[in-house]
Amino acid sequence: MTDATKPLRVKSDDGLILAGEVGGPVGAPTVVMLHGGGQTRHSWSGTMEQLIARGYHVVNYDARGHGESGWSPDAAYHVTDLANDLRAVLRGVGRPVALVGASMGGMTAFYAVGSSPEPIADALVMVDITLRPAAEGAHRIAAFMNAHLDGFASVEEAADAVSAYYPERPRPKDISGLRKNLREGPDGRLYWHWDPKMLRPSARPEPPRFAEALRSVADNVTLPVLLVRGGKSDIVDEEGVAEMQRLVPQTEVYDVAGAGHMIAGDRNDSFSAGLIAFLDRIMPVAER
Repeated sequence: MTDATKPLRVKSDDGLILAGEVGGPVGAPTVVMLHGGGQTRHSWSGTMEQLIARGYHVVNYDARGHGESGWSPDAAYHVTDLANDLRAVLRGVGRPVALVGASMGGMTAFYAVGSSPEPIADALVMVDITLRPAAEGAHRIAAFMNAHLDGFASVEEAADAVSAYYPERPRPKDISGLRKNLREGPDGRLYWHWDPKMLRPSARPEPPRFAEALRSVADNVTLPVLLVRGGKSDIVDEEGVAEMQRLVPQTEVYDVAGAGHMIAGDRNDSFSAGLIAFLDRIMPVAER
């Protein structure tokens, strides 16, 4: 939370509390941000600041089972559950609104748009995710999320795990920000800030589990779509892009050179510039 934002609390249809923050002028075009699986809303911090500075109203929340949001006792983490949560958040948001989702968040937004009987948004931004994620990258994500279930002794140990998973990203000199993605357990060890029940086969929220559900609603996704692709991504490949543009022909592609799957963290300025250029064209803010 910063001086420019205030807390958000939304109750889901099945009773979970979704935690987040909002910022920017009320009444301006709204951007709703959905982070990826295993992350929290803090992955959007830099982009949220830039959107607010541009004049957008921004809603940034933790998905169920992540960060400060509630955990589902029944492991209800299917894309339908995540999409229902998004609809609950949108009930308090005016139009026009753009949905910006990374990986799991992008799949959630796409499915919510395609499965809603009435339009719920005016633009959709899919951040390094398509309807058919590349198998190699999807398996690597699953392996990382299944590792270290016994937690870490320190933030430094967690940072070592991230560096091993993502060696192409320089290890930051200051790793204190990683603490926001960790929670302290009763045993004093640090655990990733998400519900381990998400790893159950029936609940797993990361790609490629939702692929068939997304393709089944693709014909209903008719709003402007931007696909942001990391130049070094192992999740988005040429086949995935081609299928996306075949099933959703209005999809534009914006490449962020040098970025892997975690685009907003790898090349935030380049990502934010492309995102804002798209939003300014589709739903510009009023001149102040």
